[in-house]
Amino acid sequence: MLHYAVVYLVIALIAAVLGFGGIAGDADGIAKLICFGFATLSALSLVIALLRKFQASAHPQQERTPT
Repeated sequence: MLHYAVVYLVIALIAAVLGFGGIAGDADGIAKLICFGFATLSALSLVIALLRKFQASAHPQQERTPT
């Protein structure tokens, strides 16, 4: 996902240098949207991983001895 954000950012920069304002603005907007989506999903994934780790340490599984 981050790869696509970088690709659209490069397209926006090339279009801006060549003077295509509309295309540069559209590509820039898409790159920003994808980048914010990536950052949001990364933060959410980190929070979920930390919560699972906290729950696992709060409730350790009891060892069972064979009978």
